[in-house]
Amino acid sequence: MPNCTPAKKGYAMPAEWEPHEATWISWPHADGSSFPGAYERVLPAFVNMVRALVESETVCINVKDQAQEKRVRALLNDVPADRVRFFPITTNEPWCRDHGPVFLKRKEKPQLAAVDFGFNAWGFKLSPFEDDDAAATHMAGHLGLPVFDCGDFVLEGGSIDVNGHGAVLTTESCLLNPNRNPKLSREKIEQKLRDYLGVSQVLWLGDGIEGDDTDGHVDDITRFVSRDSVVTVIEEDEEDPNYEPLQVNFDRLRTMQLSDGSPLRIIKLPMPSRIARDGQRLPASYANFYIANSVVLMPAYHDSNDAWAASVLKEVFPTRKIVPIDCRELIWGLGAFHCLTQQQPAVQSACVGGTML
Repeated sequence: MPNCTPAKKGYAMPAEWEPHEATWISWPHADGSSFPGAYERVLPAFVNMVRALVESETVCINVKDQAQEKRVRALLNDVPADRVRFFPITTNEPWCRDHGPVFLKRKEKPQLAAVDFGFNAWGFKLSPFEDDDAAATHMAGHLGLPVFDCGDFVLEGGSIDVNGHGAVLTTESCLLNPNRNPKLSREKIEQKLRDYLGVSQVLWLGDGIEGDDTDGHVDDITRFVSRDSVVTVIEEDEEDPNYEPLQVNFDRLRTMQLSDGSPLRIIKLPMPSRIARDGQRLPASYANFYIANSVVLMPAYHDSNDAWAASVLKEVFPTRKIVPIDCRELIWGLGAFHCLTQQQPAVQSACVGGTML
């Protein structure tokens, strides 16, 4: 393993529930591809997301220019001014989890660093994507962080989930898809994850849910909620196309062991009822929640299972406030709150740069 990798220098990706300095998001554009014909209708979800997050931590927002910043300021006029910062970073789409950097932390002599993985719009599904591909280095640059360039390896943040103790969850349907890294074997992909995330164990699930254009991001199906515990979505309707792949993933989880030999504690999350628009199944999932310092943002769908999902999340995050936010419009973009956010772990320095609200 090369000496210049993050793992060799003592860096690793912290778990999402570890303390944050800030949460980063990228504001959407009316002319973007994510919300055709529905841009104005998704803005309330973004506003409500920021309102909930500022109760917990600073929110850093990427905007393309001063005109967009002015419009967003007006939408957030009731948000505390000292809790939001704007950064002049142009993006193509708002999915910051996938185009933003993966932030790493070094425990000895605590310091943050960032990894800039390659981004190709989920296997060349959208164009253009050049601004998204460049966003990670720009974000790290505004923070003055060292950047590990892994641009030869395509990886989206939504395709991985870590427990902060050496394990990472991912899916074969995404990371082994030839539209990402066709020249790399499973073994070489695992080595990249070890080198650049500071993990020692890769746990593989199979397929994602129907309608997920990311080829099966793990953040729509299974999430670590502690070192040895995961929540995983289960479809109860045997006639639903999601029933079998989610059951296969559940069976895989039951056989998994962490590096110390301990099994995973598995907590079931329900799936919402099928949501479709223009004949297209949308990837609605309660697993796409986001863990902030004091709140958990939960995608809600005006569904009978919303309350059940909220109760499960409250059980696993008893000290955090569970905040359900209506995602019936947002899911038209094929993602929810985890897809939109990227956590900046806390060290000792504050979020620097940017303009305050």
